[in-house]
Amino acid sequence: MRTRWIWVLWLLGLALAASYPLTATDDLGHRVRLDREPRRIVVMLPSATETLCALGACDRIVGTDDFSNWPEAVKKLPKLGGLYNPSVEKIVALKPDLVIASPYGKLAPALARVGIPVFVVKTETYDDIFKTARELGRLVGREAQAEALVARIRAQVYALESKAAKSKTRPTVYYEIDATPYTVGPDSFIGVLIQKARGRNIIPRNLGLFPKISPELVVAKNPEVIVLGDAPYGVTYAKIKARPGWAGIRAVRDRRVCELTKAETDVVHRPGPRVAEGLRVLIRCIHPEVLR
Repeated sequence: MRTRWIWVLWLLGLALAASYPLTATDDLGHRVRLDREPRRIVVMLPSATETLCALGACDRIVGTDDFSNWPEAVKKLPKLGGLYNPSVEKIVALKPDLVIASPYGKLAPALARVGIPVFVVKTETYDDIFKTARELGRLVGREAQAEALVARIRAQVYALESKAAKSKTRPTVYYEIDATPYTVGPDSFIGVLIQKARGRNIIPRNLGLFPKISPELVVAKNPEVIVLGDAPYGVTYAKIKARPGWAGIRAVRDRRVCELTKAETDVVHRPGPRVAEGLRVLIRCIHPEVLR
């Protein structure tokens, strides 16, 4: 029986294997043609770096953005700038046959002008995590691995969601990305994780996925839990308590303010293969009792 399943999986891998030349449509609607399987890849957003490595293509990455730091192997790769300050010259010098980029900034048009294939991924919702894994899997000839990754992530999330479901309460939650303040809407991938952690996001859905809001909205909504995704950049319980009107918010009054570490913000803010770790962080903030 075991031999039979090995053959089934092998045949499935053959069926899903990409053939080249390959043409794919990215998340900006641009058609990208690859004449052969890419072997020198530059990745300019951390979640895509993590996804490619989870697909078994880490050895093909020749350079990344400044913030890609997982897995350990990517730390030693050339760093090529951030979202708004990428070094086109350094990227071109690496002679990539594929660049994975964000839709924000002006990198994609600049590289397209010199003939380097650029595939743009926009991963903002929970479902986008799985769409991106499949897209990248197809580009690098790892479609079977992408399906396995999707199944693994879903199983990990389900296991944690089941633990959170043991809680009888569903407190209201405010998640702060930065002190502007920017936050997360219910339909963003972080918003969905809050829901899976049995929290109720205070941000109205009609404000969008990652809205800039007024501090007065948080005061008016009076959340029971506050999660500070900007804590690694100096935002603390003491600082938000000093904001006008915030001392009376239930989360502040009851000291239910969760200050995330840099490692914790990495897994919460990156819509990639470690999303279940991000969910665990949020459960610890909202329902720590279920993880004991």
